[in-house]
Amino acid sequence: MGLGNMAMMRRINQGADGRMMLTRVLLTGLVIIGLTALAGLAAAEPAAVRWLVLGDSLSAAYGLNIRDGWVAQLEQRLSQEGGCRTDDPESGVSSANGSAGGPGIEVINASISGETTAGGLERLPALLADDHPQAVIIALGANDGLRGFPMADIRERLVQLVLMARKAGASVLLLGVRLPPNYGAVYSEGFQRMYAEVAEQTGVALVPRMLEAVAERWDLMQEDGLHPTAAAQPMILDTLWPAMQEHLLRCD
Repeated sequence: MGLGNMAMMRRINQGADGRMMLTRVLLTGLVIIGLTALAGLAAAEPAAVRWLVLGDSLSAAYGLNIRDGWVAQLEQRLSQEGGCRTDDPESGVSSANGSAGGPGIEVINASISGETTAGGLERLPALLADDHPQAVIIALGANDGLRGFPMADIRERLVQLVLMARKAGASVLLLGVRLPPNYGAVYSEGFQRMYAEVAEQTGVALVPRMLEAVAERWDLMQEDGLHPTAAAQPMILDTLWPAMQEHLLRCD
């Protein structure tokens, strides 16, 4: 091959190399722009707010379709009425603005039939670590009471549950229950006071009797006399809703 041809080939190769380099630079730039745009979209989209319900059969929809339980209905109500509360200090009006102005709320139901405060204490650390909830609703103690566990032990475990959830940065709502009258006045009344004592010790928000609207209505209880029917679930949620609005529905 002559010197002229060799020089021409070098120029051709150099030109091809230059075009390949330019292509690489352009592709790299496009990838960087695309990743930056995706990151911007992710930052602009509000992160989901998670509520965790840690309870027993009363919250696990025992004997019902899980979609009929008050916890499932809570998530539906939040999606309809909004996930964040805004307060107008001048008018004193509170309103919810979920999908329009704040992140939605995902409700995680970690309730198990037969669960006790001891079982809740075993499970809560992993639930907090995995789900990072902004709010925790503790609905435990009924099975402890039905089994006649020492009141001091139940109280201490409830306190630990509240403090553990708070330490993880969650707002906490405690739900109390009332035992059937056949457990005797001393134990039953002491059991009811126990929730108030936990609230006083920790400052946690409390609904003293989550079944207040349905417990005396036998037509709203299943055949065992302990678990509410599907028709009772909206009434349970209505009992809990004002405390949830006051203490948990916040967009900070």
